Amino acid sequence: MATVIKKSGNLTKEDEVKEFLTKNGIDYEHWEVPQEALVYTKKETLSDKEKEELLQTVNHRFLELQKKFGYQTRDLVVLHPNVPNIDEMLAKFDKVHYHTDEEVRYILDGSGYFGFIGKNEKFLVHVTESDFISVPRNTNHWFYLDDRKRIKAVRYFTDTAGWVPNYVDQKASLED
Repeated sequence: MATVIKKSGNLTKEDEVKEFLTKNGIDYEHWEVPQEALVYTKKETLSDKEKEELLQTVNHRFLELQKKFGYQTRDLVVLHPNVPNIDEMLAKFDKVHYHTDEEVRYILDGSGYFGFIGKNEKFLVHVTESDFISVPRNTNHWFYLDDRKRIKAVRYFTDTAGWVPNYVDQKASLED
């Protein structure tokens, strides 16, 4: 279950989290990861074949999203402390940026933080296993892994060209 972290206090109850994120234009759902996925989610590394098998365990979500929002493709990102050059890779996302397409993630394992510059304040969303989040196109945000440095997330795309980060000159923190 996601937690919203704000200067004025954290939100941990599902209905409060969903209401707050909806008011800020962010789609959020909590979809339990299927039991048959656990054989893959608990492993640190996955072969390409295992990645595809894991994606198949949640393919019903892709089909729903494809029908409702027109997503054309999906892939699986697998990050853990032993990924070569992980810090350099993550440095692309921990600066404030936006995309011309939605940034859509379904977290199957691990956790991290999305930061946002909302309507009235900056806030973080700590996403964990079973969280689905859709960041609207052209929304200033940033992302970083938490201390575990581990995540398996399905990424959904209408067009992968829209996923290029466009950096903006703003501070990626809750401080102004």
